[in-house]
Amino acid sequence: MPTLPITELTSRAREIFRLVVEGYLTTGAPVGSKTLAGPGGINLSSASIRSVLADLEALGLLAAPHTSAGRLPTDAGLRLFVDGIMQVAEPTAEERAVIESRIAAPGPIEAALEATSSLLSSLSSGAGVVMVPKREPRLRHMQLVPLSPGRALAVLVGDDGAVENRVVDLPESLPPGALDEVSNYISAHLAGRTLEEAARITRFEIESGKSALDVASRDLVERGLAVWSEDALRRPILIVRGQANLLDETALWDLERVRSLLDDLENKQSIADLLDVARNAQSTRIFIGSENRLFALSGSSVIASPYRDREGRVVGVVGVIGPTRLNYARVVPMVDFTARSLGKLIG
Repeated sequence: MPTLPITELTSRAREIFRLVVEGYLTTGAPVGSKTLAGPGGINLSSASIRSVLADLEALGLLAAPHTSAGRLPTDAGLRLFVDGIMQVAEPTAEERAVIESRIAAPGPIEAALEATSSLLSSLSSGAGVVMVPKREPRLRHMQLVPLSPGRALAVLVGDDGAVENRVVDLPESLPPGALDEVSNYISAHLAGRTLEEAARITRFEIESGKSALDVASRDLVERGLAVWSEDALRRPILIVRGQANLLDETALWDLERVRSLLDDLENKQSIADLLDVARNAQSTRIFIGSENRLFALSGSSVIASPYRDREGRVVGVVGVIGPTRLNYARVVPMVDFTARSLGKLIG
């Protein structure tokens, strides 16, 4: 059901709705008419407030966990609040300094990504997440080492110094010295190329007759590059930190939701698929509760923002995962600023 435009609520209903949502986001508990009529609340009788609460419930913006309880915002209500009422609180100068210093600490980029995930977790009291999209390393060197008849170990060194190993099946009737020949060919002809580029160049040379490799060696080159390319394409890097933050005091009466959320966090490929939706966003994306299928059962929210290099290309996504009562006004600009800071570091 489409969310009701905020302009269709009366000023009284809008104010009561705002107080209910803000009270829920602060305490995680239902907000009743007595609380709303108390100090700092609205100047109306409890009966008048209950009437407005009933109207808001009928509109699908609020719900009551049981008959005598106060009201909680529904997912649709939270969406209306986030889009139409919420006033974001920009990070303070001190918070910005902390974010920039933690991300820019000396060390490899992997350390910065882990620091970013941990930082978002500590700032939001949720789980921090950083996704680096599917990445193909550029080749520096490749060595094929015999393991047993019909099998070899392919050792690939990327231009970033990363070293990875894969077992490759060898073609039949491989001539003596073929492993060294293939290793030298790849290192000499394909260094500095991505795996996709290397495979394309190899196919062109073979088809045009420019390759000096024999048939068995050509087959081994293609087979080895294919193993690496397929692996890189299906392997987003996902870093999740701070799952323990989800076990707060409200978890005591909502253990099933928390258990479901922790199970969801174990499914990293599904989280990566969800965050991939935010890659094309121009700004921070907010997924509330049932708006995303992955976290629908756990009633959780995701705040995610893409980070870009200096050319404006999306490099990855950073975000926060937590209960729907996240402090959106604070976390949304925090995630946005963190994404921009990480983008500056990536360059």
